[in-house]
Amino acid sequence: MSNLRIDKVIEELDRVLERAWDEEDRIGYFAALYRRVTVKVREGILTHGVFDDPERMDRLDEVFAHRFLDALAAWQAGRPTSSCWEKAFEGARSWRPVILQQLVLGINAHINLDLGVAAARISPGDEIASLHHDFNQINAILFGLVNIVERQVGEVSPWLGLLSRVAGEDGVRAVEFSLSVARVEAWRFAEELAPVAEPDQAPRIERKDREVTDLARLVLHPGWLIDAALLLIRARESRDVRHVIDILSEETAHVTELVDLAEEA
Repeated sequence: MSNLRIDKVIEELDRVLERAWDEEDRIGYFAALYRRVTVKVREGILTHGVFDDPERMDRLDEVFAHRFLDALAAWQAGRPTSSCWEKAFEGARSWRPVILQQLVLGINAHINLDLGVAAARISPGDEIASLHHDFNQINAILFGLVNIVERQVGEVSPWLGLLSRVAGEDGVRAVEFSLSVARVEAWRFAEELAPVAEPDQAPRIERKDREVTDLARLVLHPGWLIDAALLLIRARESRDVRHVIDILSEETAHVTELVDLAEEA
């Protein structure tokens, strides 16, 4: 395939990352993860058998990515945007959230709100059913990458394991939330939006935005015991923003390996 839309998306993400690296802006943490996801989706588009409809996935990725890119541009220009993205961007500018929290804030907004919106826009009405497999493949790529990235975060956040020791697995889930649950909810939201004419979707999107913003607040403030553990973790994390961005930008396994990793988990 030539003239892929996703190539332009990767160029735009490169510019976001370059600016974040130059300005030592922690917004670059999620942007680095998301660029890796996008590169792997591109590999999937070009690899036989990953997606049922590669051309449709190219269009979906463009719409999906611009939910993040447009939100970031609006926030940087002082214009209103989705409240869940505002929480994520504000979290990146605050000293307190650990690297993992910042990544999860971005994933929360992008999967729990944006993915359903993008899917409904690309496959409206009855077309949505045919998208289900490829929708799950995108989530599998993200899931596989998150497993790898969590290990990489340990290189720059050496006390991250304290979270599970202090707060248990429930504490970890309070900060991370379940990607499997997020995938199911994102698909349910896509199915809710798909039959609705685009001009009439706004109230449903606004309601979903409020729900996702509530999740973001839970990620930022999961309770006093977990908050205390997170403060200790933050104290030992690398403050070298450029180094963290570099770590989170490192290349990883081929897209088919990521899908296999997600299926094994």
